[in-house]
Amino acid sequence: MLSIIGSITILVIVILLLSGRLTPIIPLVLVPIVSALIAGFNVSEIGEFFEEGIGSVISVVVMFIFAILYFGIMQDVGLFDPLINKMIAISKGNIIIISIASVVIAAVAQLDGSGASTFLITIPALLPLYKRLNMNPYLLLLLVGGSASVMNMLPWAGPIGRSATVLDMDVTELWIPLIPIQIIGMILMIGLAVLLGLREMHKIKKKMGHIYASVTVEEMLNTQTNNQQQEKQYSNSKIFWFNIFLTISIIAVLVSGLLPAGLVFMIGLSIALPINYTSINDQTERLRAHAPNALTMGSIILAAGTFLGILSESGMLDSIATDVVTIIPNIVGPYIHLILGFFGIPFELLLSTDAYYFALLPVAEKIGSGFGIESLSMTYAMIIGNIVGTFISPFSPALWLALGLAGAEMGKHIRYSIFWLWIISLILLVMAVFLGIIHI
Repeated sequence: MLSIIGSITILVIVILLLSGRLTPIIPLVLVPIVSALIAGFNVSEIGEFFEEGIGSVISVVVMFIFAILYFGIMQDVGLFDPLINKMIAISKGNIIIISIASVVIAAVAQLDGSGASTFLITIPALLPLYKRLNMNPYLLLLLVGGSASVMNMLPWAGPIGRSATVLDMDVTELWIPLIPIQIIGMILMIGLAVLLGLREMHKIKKKMGHIYASVTVEEMLNTQTNNQQQEKQYSNSKIFWFNIFLTISIIAVLVSGLLPAGLVFMIGLSIALPINYTSINDQTERLRAHAPNALTMGSIILAAGTFLGILSESGMLDSIATDVVTIIPNIVGPYIHLILGFFGIPFELLLSTDAYYFALLPVAEKIGSGFGIESLSMTYAMIIGNIVGTFISPFSPALWLALGLAGAEMGKHIRYSIFWLWIISLILLVMAVFLGIIHI
């Protein structure tokens, strides 16, 4: 009975998440509570499930809120602007260099963990170059989206935080083994930029008979939108090097594991705010500007904690896993994590990020444990197999923003990008097995 109720609970949540009519908080909170009542648990027991669930995610919530605020401040003060402008300037109309620059700029812009800000920074800056050189705008979307997706393995980005929530473990501890995969992923994206840049050169030369190379540095740098210029009015570049030192120090402490991630970003934000903004009004203004993103992600994680707490503590997840294990052939069972990883990119077209990590991952983790698959191996397989396709998903609001900025269509973008991103995803999956991150 618990297995049936739990399965229906997950199915209803997935349907509601996919419908796009409700914020994820609503189904993640209300549906499991109703299910627990139907299963015969009383209000007091549900309260205990809630406390267990919230207790398991609170450290992730703290980290998310303060990391988003910190990197938002760094974007405001223009910490990443010199590198971005330099990459644009050195391209000088070379198609291959522009393709590589697209990857690097997107990686830098994605350091704040926000896909929307990445697209707002990269597409207005680079799209005029692509148009001037007759380059395909869908190549820009592929390179920027793929690079941002690889960088989305950062602990303050959504997928890793969601996974840490499901596993009830420290988010930094989950992220550190993924650093080699991120490095390999960025190398693959640069390699893809070279390959597709060469292909684009041949297409342009065949179509136009020549390749333009007369774009001036001034033209390339004069591509900021009015909104971006208005956002930079808060910029204070006098302490640029201090901000670099502070950011590098924060990342170093995160990797070392000396302090919890949430505390690291709390300290970093507490230092960065008064250094960059001496007025309390300016400090409050900047916090208000980035609070919506921070609180939205924090509230979703808290709601997910409620969902996972009820399904886990009530025994529904264990019951589902036990029943599913009995019907999966033994020859397939030990490799179920690799199968799920293999189909990670197609899953991105069918499930939202919340549905993938909060509905599918918990069940898969329990099923895998029935076949002796370690929880971390299952999680890493699902993350690596899926995450590169983050920005081909029609369930990604940031992607719709990118399509609007580029004047592109969703269907054409998916057809142009899915093959290359799936190949990179599978290579990373194989490398993760080779490096011992995923065990067979």
